[in-house]
Amino acid sequence: MKAVGYQQSLAITEPAALLDIELPQPVATGRDLLVKVAAISVNPVDTKVRKRAAPPAGEYKVLGWDAAGEVVAVGPEVSNFQVGDRVYYAGALQRQGSNAEYQLVDERIVGKMPANLNFEQAAALPLTALTAWELLFDRLELATPSLKHPKPVLLVTGAAGGVGSILVQLARQLTTVTVVATASRPETQQWVKELGAHYVVDHSQPLIPQLQQLGIAAVSHVASLTQTDLHYAELVQLLAP
Repeated sequence: MKAVGYQQSLAITEPAALLDIELPQPVATGRDLLVKVAAISVNPVDTKVRKRAAPPAGEYKVLGWDAAGEVVAVGPEVSNFQVGDRVYYAGALQRQGSNAEYQLVDERIVGKMPANLNFEQAAALPLTALTAWELLFDRLELATPSLKHPKPVLLVTGAAGGVGSILVQLARQLTTVTVVATASRPETQQWVKELGAHYVVDHSQPLIPQLQQLGIAAVSHVASLTQTDLHYAELVQLLAP
């Protein structure tokens, strides 16, 4: 099968940083699905792994952790999927990725594609959606009513990015929190408003005065998705006890 991989962690400007290669088509065993990959998306993790993780000598590492495609074979222990299912998933860091014609993935981390999405749309979702969901509901626990913060306010810095775009929508649809989003350009500010943010402020300017103008003296929760070091002092001041 065709794939894109590398043998050494090189600068992306180097010809051997990413190579078009041929690999044996994998075989599904255990709880694995063999997926014919139809679409992928590229994430910052691809760059980070390529820079720091080289495969054993003589072998290739295949990147890619977001994909959508069709199941073409299943392992003998698979119980939730069958050949022909359209699926999407984020894969696993320790396994070969989705930058290939076929990929093995454990059925326990795979979802069936919503019928109203095409492959490209589905492949854009897994990592960003999982990250946003875990941040909102596992870490910040915003689905749980709080006596400490009866009227919660969530500040999302860098809200126009991939994770932020999903996070704002989840917060508006599934919680009662007031969402204050940050974006610095007119087009990204408009985008975040369309996603449902109650208020939008400019993170290229001091945050505290802008929130004060909105009548917000403090926030109960912060999702800092970009340049945390730049905003850290203000975020500490803004967080309610």
